[in-house]
Amino acid sequence: MREQALVLFSGGQDSTTCLAWALANFASVETVGFDYGQRHAVELECRPVILAELRKRFPAWGKKLGEDHVLDLGGGMCETDFSGYPDCRDDTIKALQVALGLGMDRRFVLETPLMWIDKAATFALAEELGGEPLLDIIIEQTHTCYLGKRERHDWGPGCGECPACKLRKDGHARYRAARAARRSA
Repeated sequence: MREQALVLFSGGQDSTTCLAWALANFASVETVGFDYGQRHAVELECRPVILAELRKRFPAWGKKLGEDHVLDLGGGMCETDFSGYPDCRDDTIKALQVALGLGMDRRFVLETPLMWIDKAATFALAEELGGEPLLDIIIEQTHTCYLGKRERHDWGPGCGECPACKLRKDGHARYRAARAARRSA
């Protein structure tokens, strides 16, 4: 098991699944979030609830879960961002990893366990990592909607129409269909 991890934790489905992955693979995990005046700041409100649920439902993970940090970066982002965030591309992550390694004069690894998987596979990974309890946390407590809506759906809260909600809704449907096919086989 690797020693320490710092997880960029927004309170959304993907970052919650990444956090679970880190808790399953590292001895000590801290979280960091950014308050940059985002329109969907409801994610920030979800973070402490999710962390409390993880500690409660997964005591072994709770022992590994260290400090949570929220950095105030008011004005750090703009509203013209879109769902194809260029900072989420593999090339960007690799370049950042090289830059951080050079700046720290030691090997620095940026793990991206969701880089090459879709939302259906993200739901499946969450199930693999923490079973139904983790899926419940993700569906009930995380936030993905770009509009900040918290309307309840079987795939989680959101507006159901923005690009993030459409991806999550479609991914959940494909995940459930694949799970049903596995169970009936």
